[in-house]
Amino acid sequence: MEQKVISKGIKSWPKTERPRERLLKSGVDSLSDAELVAILLRTGIRDKDATQLARELLSHFGGLRGLMAVGIGDLSKVKGLGQAKIATLLAATEIAKRKLKEEIIGKNLIKDPQSVLAYLYTSLRDKKREVFKILFLNKANRVIDEQNLFEGTIDEASIHPREVVKSAIERHATNLVLIHNHPSGEVQPSIEDEEITKKVQSACSAVSIKILDHIIVGDNQYFSFKEHNLLA
Repeated sequence: MEQKVISKGIKSWPKTERPRERLLKSGVDSLSDAELVAILLRTGIRDKDATQLARELLSHFGGLRGLMAVGIGDLSKVKGLGQAKIATLLAATEIAKRKLKEEIIGKNLIKDPQSVLAYLYTSLRDKKREVFKILFLNKANRVIDEQNLFEGTIDEASIHPREVVKSAIERHATNLVLIHNHPSGEVQPSIEDEEITKKVQSACSAVSIKILDHIIVGDNQYFSFKEHNLLA
């Protein structure tokens, strides 16, 4: 009968090979994706050290991008992941997203659109449901805030122009950018997308708030209503 090999854990490794010690000595760039995730996990589970568990997580969810896109429900289904490990992974993901959000506040959308798009890709492209988001800008076209207005199946009935106007007035915004994602990855706007844009644009225009663009985010691609001359 074949004897099962029991993992002794990372603590049994030479110090020069342990992820945490290597990070402190050689810097974060010296570690693989699995080793970075292993540091977050701190410990392994029965028969698997933290690095082995990290490799399996990355393989199961399709790399770092996939792992950062899942929620508590998907992580809870992974055998051996307790509440502490799940909480740490989710916290690390949220920190990365909030860092990107901080970086776009104060950015001039017209002069630096790539920073905004980087944030939108990270926060929206892997969502399994549609999210309707608003970027609020001042007269100088600098981003002053952002808000997820709605999550679910986006249609004319779900997006209320008066809510968009109310949110803009509360933030003293004079310009807005509408954003939503297509979970399919495709970015071509639907008839509903065009109708929603027209209604929101009409409501905002009545109170001198301008819609600068409506951006649809897909799988590492986007569709801009402004670039395609679809804004009145």
